[in-house]
Amino acid sequence: MFKKLNILQKLWLKHSNRAAYKDYKWELANYKQQEFNSFITGTERLTSLDKIQQFVEKHGFLAVCHSGNAGDIIYSLPSLKRIYEITGAPIHFYLRLGKPLILSGYKNHPMGNVKINQKMADMLIPLISSQSYIASCQVHDAEDIHIDLDYFHSGNIPLQSGNIARWCSYVMGVSPQLWKPWIEVNPDLDYTQTIVMGRSERYRNHGISYSFLKQYPEIVFIGIESEYDDIKKIIPHVKWVKVNDFLQMASIIAGAKLFIGNQSFPFSVAEGLKVTRVLETSFQIINVVPEGENGHDFFFQDHLESIISRLVGGKDR
Repeated sequence: MFKKLNILQKLWLKHSNRAAYKDYKWELANYKQQEFNSFITGTERLTSLDKIQQFVEKHGFLAVCHSGNAGDIIYSLPSLKRIYEITGAPIHFYLRLGKPLILSGYKNHPMGNVKINQKMADMLIPLISSQSYIASCQVHDAEDIHIDLDYFHSGNIPLQSGNIARWCSYVMGVSPQLWKPWIEVNPDLDYTQTIVMGRSERYRNHGISYSFLKQYPEIVFIGIESEYDDIKKIIPHVKWVKVNDFLQMASIIAGAKLFIGNQSFPFSVAEGLKVTRVLETSFQIINVVPEGENGHDFFFQDHLESIISRLVGGKDR
């Protein structure tokens, strides 16, 4: 039986018996993994399609909850779509507001110190509610929740690698079909000849310059004003589109000639739509992976410029 040591016992073991301390750390990691597995797969939790199927047959619907970030919410949708396709159950999506946001190494974030606030919820709800597999989307009050989509934050799922779109699927026991679209909107046809961009302060590849995009006349930016001011220094003629909500953003991306973005919220929308999209991949954290047709990603400048040239010229999709 494994026994956890207190802080003084750990320090003493570390200094008195280095080999035993390494063994203890290995056993501690295994213990934490087992505790996490027990927490996630408790008998009352809906952690497989069989459990979910039995639950919805009895209760007739499914209530899920997520506290963000916004991109994480979008990446939870393909798993919910798959549940709906298999069970046919109405899915009610609740947004939990005010969960603290902890950042490291960045000056700011659009949400300040929380993952979702009321303004962000108001922007998200029209997009989520418009999806055929979502029965409703609203801010969580006191409703009973059947699946808490925040469980992927609870333990040992490695959040700095893999694919964000699979995080929620692991705790629900669902295999999402990530090569298929999971967002559907009416495209805004005013942008069919336009390159649309979205680039946050976080997750940038600092070896990349977008100055070569000056040669393309129709470029718009979707994002917050400080991000726009930053990209305008590099591409002076870029236009800023300030959207009313994320349904409008999705329609613009859906209608665009192509979308360029880094590992931030707008790219999650482009990924869900499966439009022609180009991902600026961060060297520090790689947890966004374009899957399915029309997806491209890059690390280096030559690759980026070649992708854009071929896409604009109609050589690739």
